[in-house]
Amino acid sequence: MSVLDKIKAKAKADVKRVVLPEGEEERIIRAAEIITKEGIAEVVLLGNVENIKAKAEACGVCLNGVELQSPVASPDFGRYVNEFYEMRKAKGMTPEKAEKTMQDTMFFGAMLLYDGKVDGLVAGAICTTADTLRPGLQIIKMAPGMGTVSSCFIMEVPNKAYGDDGVMIFADCAVNIAPTSEQLASIAIASAETGKALCGIEPRVAMLSFSTKGSAKHENVDKVTAATALVKEQAPYLNVDGELQADAALVEKVGQLKSPGSPVAGKANVLVFPDLQSGNIGYKLVQRLAGAEATGPICQGFRKPINDLSRGCSVEDVVSVTAITAVQAQNMAK
Repeated sequence: MSVLDKIKAKAKADVKRVVLPEGEEERIIRAAEIITKEGIAEVVLLGNVENIKAKAEACGVCLNGVELQSPVASPDFGRYVNEFYEMRKAKGMTPEKAEKTMQDTMFFGAMLLYDGKVDGLVAGAICTTADTLRPGLQIIKMAPGMGTVSSCFIMEVPNKAYGDDGVMIFADCAVNIAPTSEQLASIAIASAETGKALCGIEPRVAMLSFSTKGSAKHENVDKVTAATALVKEQAPYLNVDGELQADAALVEKVGQLKSPGSPVAGKANVLVFPDLQSGNIGYKLVQRLAGAEATGPICQGFRKPINDLSRGCSVEDVVSVTAITAVQAQNMAK
């Protein structure tokens, strides 16, 4: 059973409610039918209800069991406008702007999540990453102790030589371009939690660099060593080591030679890259050259689960990310 199959099974064991704000998009409509029929989550589709129904009929999709909502027709619309205005008035928000903003299904969906009417939000099939994350940053905000919103990928490598039976977490590969030491520390802590919650792994976190334990001197190395110290301070329960080169993180003989006695070197299952360039390049190389299954990006750091789809996503991608979001919601509820 793949990691994704296990995540779907977890989602079905404690069904959560997930809002899909891009409810008039065909891929989202098709995914809503599958998610509902398979019992992965309860689905709320946002948009013009008549348009959703017409498109579903044209596609031959049955939306029995799926809740359809239009923001302006919702009994909560006026209350959400007022609450959003109060949240943002110090930033220049006016009642008029708040009403217009709340007609946007992305913002209305975030308010449903804020209000506890749903447990998670999935979008991005049409919207950009910025448009998907903005309502989350303005309404949901970050979890306590998190210094940044970030992303990670679950990597499942066929030969199973590394990580936990081939399963690893790579971060950050999609959001933070040039993270500070403080942001890297937040990314590491959040990624460890994601690995434990979604994959059931006991995290061993490697803070990656082109240097291992002072083998090279550079400000980029200093950033990683400072981040490692912050992780140890903020999450003393975590097994973390750095700075480590990739081979020292993954290959036990190399790891114990370069960082003897380390609980992480040579057996890391969470790899934290020093910047977005290296993270994005790294996961795509492993995906293509090693034939790894890459699941993500998975957003982390929000107070409640929000996940961003690729605009090129398939129907199955929407189903998978919804399952991930549901399991994140389960763990946040504990």
